Amino acid sequence: MAKEPALATIAVYSLKGGVGKTTFAINLAWASASISKRRTLLWDLDPQAAASWLISTDSESRDAAQAIFSKDVEVRKLIQPSTVPGLDLIAADTSLRSLDHLFREMDKKKRLARLIESLGKDYDRIILDCPPGLTETSEQVLRAADMIVIPVIPSPLAQRAMGEVARYLVQRGGSHPPIMPVYSMVDRRRALHRAALDAQPGWPAIPMASTVEQMAVRRKPLGAFAASSPSAQAFTGLWTTIERQVQKR
Repeated sequence: MAKEPALATIAVYSLKGGVGKTTFAINLAWASASISKRRTLLWDLDPQAAASWLISTDSESRDAAQAIFSKDVEVRKLIQPSTVPGLDLIAADTSLRSLDHLFREMDKKKRLARLIESLGKDYDRIILDCPPGLTETSEQVLRAADMIVIPVIPSPLAQRAMGEVARYLVQRGGSHPPIMPVYSMVDRRRALHRAALDAQPGWPAIPMASTVEQMAVRRKPLGAFAASSPSAQAFTGLWTTIERQVQKR
């Protein structure tokens, strides 16, 4: 009898916005559910709620996403099926705007980790779409995740942001989950992008493509409407790499 995979939590995180974070979260969650056939949950922690808008089956905003953390709402009550078969969702809403303040008041550094642990019997993979910035929420994510995927646009400013994350992890001390930087929105016609790829040849890369922009129009992951596109194939390859690494734990 095949052994069930241990729960692994993959956080998609960036210091700054506009780097394709939600695109990563949606497509990695799709790959987990559709290719690896894992019982998968996408947890949207970003108050902008872009991932929730893309794949939610519930058109009502409940303003309850923060209440999970204050124990006013049981976490399972906010889990809903998404539009992707095999993928569940905890949607974000505007209540998350004050989540950092709540975490500071609660002073419970592992609240997110405890909630994730409570879902271990229901899911094999949990994907976190995190808000940008070094915040109380990001501290919770660092304590909860088994791997952190960081989209990086091939530019000096974006690479500097990646360096800031690395310095932050060193300064905070203690252990932290493995970090996987991934080049995002890569345009190999641009000399700056080619130079960045040459400088870090070991980093995975996701190409810029019009099919990615179509996700917002179709409200579907790439694999659901453009599975053979270079971008979809790149995300599939990235997920395969992530799966291989988390299984080695």
